[in-house]
Amino acid sequence: MNRKNIGLILALAVALFAYLNEQGLIPTGSITPDPTQTIGQVSEGSGTAAIAEAYRAQRSDVQVRAQGTVKKVLRDDLDGSRHQRFLLGLDNGQTLLIAHNIDLAPRVDDLHEGDSVEFYGEYEWNNKGGVVHWTHRDPGGRHADGWLKHQGRTYQ
Repeated sequence: MNRKNIGLILALAVALFAYLNEQGLIPTGSITPDPTQTIGQVSEGSGTAAIAEAYRAQRSDVQVRAQGTVKKVLRDDLDGSRHQRFLLGLDNGQTLLIAHNIDLAPRVDDLHEGDSVEFYGEYEWNNKGGVVHWTHRDPGGRHADGWLKHQGRTYQ
């Protein structure tokens, strides 16, 4: 191979890397089983204060960890990927919809109003308090693995 071909291949590789990085297809940071780590462009916050701030600022794509009380168990969402849905009340009075993908993770067993649920997932803003999803492992390894904890069992 001559120098011209090597330079062309190198330029194409740099351009491809830049494109994939811009599209969010190249994870940044380390991929680790630690559930407090994030991958890619998602920012992170812990506790109800971080969720309240994301809601106030109308921010989405925030990796959050907190605990709440089940206010209402809703019907499953069966459009596209199936999601177990329930409303959680936080200790600051905010309400969140949890959308737990049951095509990728087991359903939370025996869930009732008044139960405590700890969660780690991605917060998306809406005017009703927000939605937390990605409460499961990412089979593609491109997103932080989320989870739900209920009655001593972890669902992911």
